[in-house]
Amino acid sequence: MSSPVSRAAAPLRVTSTRVSGRLPDFPWDTIAGAKATAQAHADGIVDLSVGTPVDPVPALIRNALADNSTFPGYPTTIGTRELREAAAESLIRRHGVSSLDETGILPVIGTKEAIAGLASTFGLGPGDDVVIPEVAYPTYEVSALLAGARPVRADSTVALGPMNPALMFINSPSNPTGKVLGLDHLRKVVGWARERGTVVVSDECYLGLSWEGEPLSILDPRVCDGDHTGLLAVHSLSKISNLASYRAGFFAGDTALIGELLAVRKHAGLIVPFPIQGAMTAALRDDAHVDEQRERYAARRRLLKAAVEDAGFRVDHSEAGLYLWATRDEPCRDTVDWLADRGILCAPGDFYGPAGERHVRMALTATDERIGAAVSRLAASRLAG
Repeated sequence: MSSPVSRAAAPLRVTSTRVSGRLPDFPWDTIAGAKATAQAHADGIVDLSVGTPVDPVPALIRNALADNSTFPGYPTTIGTRELREAAAESLIRRHGVSSLDETGILPVIGTKEAIAGLASTFGLGPGDDVVIPEVAYPTYEVSALLAGARPVRADSTVALGPMNPALMFINSPSNPTGKVLGLDHLRKVVGWARERGTVVVSDECYLGLSWEGEPLSILDPRVCDGDHTGLLAVHSLSKISNLASYRAGFFAGDTALIGELLAVRKHAGLIVPFPIQGAMTAALRDDAHVDEQRERYAARRRLLKAAVEDAGFRVDHSEAGLYLWATRDEPCRDTVDWLADRGILCAPGDFYGPAGERHVRMALTATDERIGAAVSRLAASRLAG
């Protein structure tokens, strides 16, 4: 009986050209040491690193989730008409958007997923430029890299020169800096993009959390003159409605762009579950819980900002959103370690690009008790000199 012929196994093609090889290291893995130090504090860690909600999901949303949980069939990618109408009406009512109805809305399974796949869904690839802010939520860069496109960091159209990018991400209020882009800036971006055929994607997940000034939607008629052509706004219920675990968000804007995204996402089966759609509809129709949550964050911000500044930090921007963008005028990793020694974990600014390397991001998404612990520890460090 002959023995089997031994052959060298061929490398698997899906691993020899790994998509993950295009991507940077996952940033949160790089602060494991600081997290361990903070966890060793006698009174426990105060984790201000990730902006994850900690407050209860409002009862009206949980009730709507339960009420919609008996439907046995497949939901649709486009979502229920009720959900899309509620989303459009919420933007009109809460943020002064005009010329928007349910045809300009597409629900998504959390905005991170939607942003990460956006450049690919639009068919971008090598040779295409995707503009992202100089200090930016990392998923904008990931969106470009997954598509094989080139991410370009710039905060002004002047810096881009004669470039004709296919896609531009803007973010106001900003994560991580809390900076709010003014009306003149937004109008200039829209005009510049339209001259070049560039799609503008405005991440507005923090639009409902303003402390100073007035953040504007890209769909505000003062910005776009009521014309949504080439414009997409990204909205999330994670922050304002405590629905991070529900993965609940939506695109709004140009109906042609919405239609293209819908056509591709239908084939991919990217569908918000039906009970979540019902919960989203309830959340978008109610403003009282949004106002209540905003006040919780406002109170935490007042306490933490004062303590951070008293401890010798400078807080830059931070006029909106869920973060303090703070610096001790030193490398951000040194600041992360200084805070970790006091049991406080924050995010280093270099997570968000080279321009953030001397700042840290501190989230307001901790319980009142943990914010109080951070305030006490910062005060103790100041008294200790």
